[in-house]
Amino acid sequence: MKNTLLILGLAAMSTSAAADDTGCPPLLDLEVRRLASDELVSLCDAYRGKVILVVNTASKCGFTPQYDGLERLYRTYGERGLVVLGFPSNDFASQEPGSEQDIQKFCRLTYSVEFPMFEKVSVKRGKAAPLFERLAAAGAPYPKWNFYKYLIDREGNFVDHFTSITKPDSGKVVKAIEKLL
Repeated sequence: MKNTLLILGLAAMSTSAAADDTGCPPLLDLEVRRLASDELVSLCDAYRGKVILVVNTASKCGFTPQYDGLERLYRTYGERGLVVLGFPSNDFASQEPGSEQDIQKFCRLTYSVEFPMFEKVSVKRGKAAPLFERLAAAGAPYPKWNFYKYLIDREGNFVDHFTSITKPDSGKVVKAIEKLL
């Protein structure tokens, strides 16, 4: 009996220690490359403990003006712990055809984007970048078009998604963000 309790106690301690060692939620346990850069960013190190809004973006889409709303969210709620993460994608009607340098220039000059933007990726099922695969594994749908939005809580859990037609600064999105802040 004592040996069984000792073994169970040691097993529990080693499980806790392993979780504490990484401290990273699986959804965020990734490195991604900054847009138009060689710099790799650990999502866990950079954004653990934040409310995160992940968006697949495109520069030549009817929803491209949503960059304004995304930037407003980032500036309005950033100090309270929100971060917006943009991932350009050319998956839908080739609406992000440019190079990463072109995308970065467009976002900064046209929409004054300051929220973090990352490498151009695929987001479609079967060829999606790891973050979008993990979002899908957590219950999120794969994007069906540009400007799908995914909300992640401070613990690194997928909470909700919003389709392309839902503006980033809509009452529905703002209410969901404020609830998590």
